Amino acid sequence: MLLSAANMSKTELIIVGKIVAPHGVRGDVRIVPLTEFPDRFHELKTVIVDDVGQLKLETAKQHNKFILLKLAGIDNMNDAERLRDKLIKIERKDLVKLPEGKYYIFDIIGLNVFNETGELLGVITEVLQPGSNDVYVVQQEGKQDLLIPAIKQVVKKIDISGKQMVVKLQEEMD
Repeated sequence: MLLSAANMSKTELIIVGKIVAPHGVRGDVRIVPLTEFPDRFHELKTVIVDDVGQLKLETAKQHNKFILLKLAGIDNMNDAERLRDKLIKIERKDLVKLPEGKYYIFDIIGLNVFNETGELLGVITEVLQPGSNDVYVVQQEGKQDLLIPAIKQVVKKIDISGKQMVVKLQEEMD
């Protein structure tokens, strides 16, 4: 199972929210969480705000579908207004630890996919989430994209650090 907690960038920062508006007069900001773990904001000590840098997170409160954040140094509505539409990011070390066998989508994209005999099938370029299980889109050189269901019968091994996945294709399963 995959979790789309966020998008990765080359600097190992993960997007977890977007500031959509100031909230009140004391500099709080209202954010839309872009994570499957909105409770993470209660545990974070710092966040990285686009074009601003790292800021200390003073408080985080749930407010309907939004999270209200109080960031150090943002002390009035004008300061908060300047943050409108900025993305909130965290470092990889601050990611929620996932249980065994679960992965973030951004860790799956870019994996080399091999069949059980070691033949390179291609590279995962996208993860579709149509319903009951995810589907990996594998770009093959000179061929049509291969769609691989993310189920145990097909995906035999995922090695994130080795950047590879081993699969047993459906026609090989018979």
